[in-house]
Amino acid sequence: MPYCGEAYELTDDVVDAVVNSGQREDATRIGSAGVVRRQAVDISPLRRVNQAIYLLTTGAREFRYAIKKKDEIERVAKANR
Repeated sequence: MPYCGEAYELTDDVVDAVVNSGQREDATRIGSAGVVRRQAVDISPLRRVNQAIYLLTTGAREFRYAIKKKDEIERVAKANR
């Protein structure tokens, strides 16, 4: 990809975040008749990407809500002075 300045760096950072945040292993339940144990399994690459994007967007959404709530509390406190 040719160097395009800031847009390239942003895209590169997002790709790195998705690659690094995807989990490599998961656990599944194996057993029957009430005896269940967990077995470690590998995760497919597509599931890793999907899960990484889900976790990143969920975290960003929660963080945004926290910032919005903090700003609202500060605004109300300033108005009550």
